[in-house]
Amino acid sequence: MAEVTSVQSVDRALMILDILQENPTGYGVTELANRLDVSKSTVHRLLMSLLKKDFVQQNKENDKYSLGLKLIEYGQVVSENLDVRQLASPYLHKLAETMEETAHLVILDQQEIVYIDKIESSQTIRMFSKVGKRAPMHCTGVGKAILAFLPEQQVEDIISTKGLHKFTEKTLSNRDDLLQNLNLIRDRGFSIDDEEHEMGIKCAAAPIFNHNGEVVAGISVAGPIMRVTDDKLERMAEEVLHASTEISRLLGARV
Repeated sequence: MAEVTSVQSVDRALMILDILQENPTGYGVTELANRLDVSKSTVHRLLMSLLKKDFVQQNKENDKYSLGLKLIEYGQVVSENLDVRQLASPYLHKLAETMEETAHLVILDQQEIVYIDKIESSQTIRMFSKVGKRAPMHCTGVGKAILAFLPEQQVEDIISTKGLHKFTEKTLSNRDDLLQNLNLIRDRGFSIDDEEHEMGIKCAAAPIFNHNGEVVAGISVAGPIMRVTDDKLERMAEEVLHASTEISRLLGARV
C-alpha cells in the first residue's frame, strides 16, 4: 500500500509541473487543488517538496507558484547531450569506417562515464561495449580525456570518492601518476588507454567542449592489440582529435 501512495505522490507532483508550464505567472494552491481534484493540504505538501529542490519557485507578493530554475538546468543538460549525440554521429561513423575499429561517444554522469552512442567495427574480432554502460574515468581513454579538462577540485573529488581501482597491471592506480598523465593529456589534447581498463584493448580518445569551453563529452576509437599497433594508435589519436575538434566547433567552442 505504501508503494502505491509513493507512486501516486510522484504522479501528482509531475502533474503540478505540467500545469505550471501552462502559465508563466503561476498558480495558487487553491487553483492547483481544483485542477488536480485533491485537497489543498496535499498540494501544499507536494509544493513544499518541489520548492525545496528548486523545481518550483514562489512569488512572495501573490503566493503563486511557478516553474523553478532546476528545470532549466535539467533541460540544458538534456539538450546538450542530445545535440552532442546528433552532431557526433557522422564523425563516429567516419572514425569507425576509417580506422576499422569501434567508435564511442560518452558523457560524464555521477563521476563516471556513460556510453551514449557506439558504432561497431566492421572486423570480426572487436571489443565488447554497449550503449548505456558505465565505466570508471581513471582507466578508460575517454574517461581520462574528460577528467583532464575538469576543474581541479572536481578531479580531486572524483579520485577521493571513486578511488583508483586497479583493473589491470597497467592501470594508473597511483594519484600522482594519474595527475601526471592528465597533464600530458591537456598538453596534447588526446588520451591513450594502453590496456588500462581491459587487457588486450587499446584506445585513443579526445574531449568535446561546448560554447562555454566546458568539457561535455568524449569520443574514442578502440580495438584489440593484435590490430592496434603503435603506428595505428598514433593515427587513431590524430583522427579522434580531429573529430572532437570539429564537434566542439559545431557546439560553439573556440578550439
